[in-house]
Amino acid sequence: GNQRELARAKNMKKTVRKSAAEQESNKGLSLEQRKARDAERMREKQLKKQQEQQEKIKQGTR
Repeated sequence: GNQRELARAKNMKKTVRKSAAEQESNKGLSLEQRKARDAERMREKQLKKQQEQQEKIKQGTR
């Protein structure tokens, strides 16, 4: 029975966590603004990853 109690406590902690709209970094932003900001961050990450792969390719040919 103890495992059930532990699982219940763990799930209670999860439900206490705030939804995306309530988090500090999202205060005052509409859904569209959040989507635009997140999309911009993803583009930056993808560009960075592409550049790192290009560097690996250049180093590999030497």
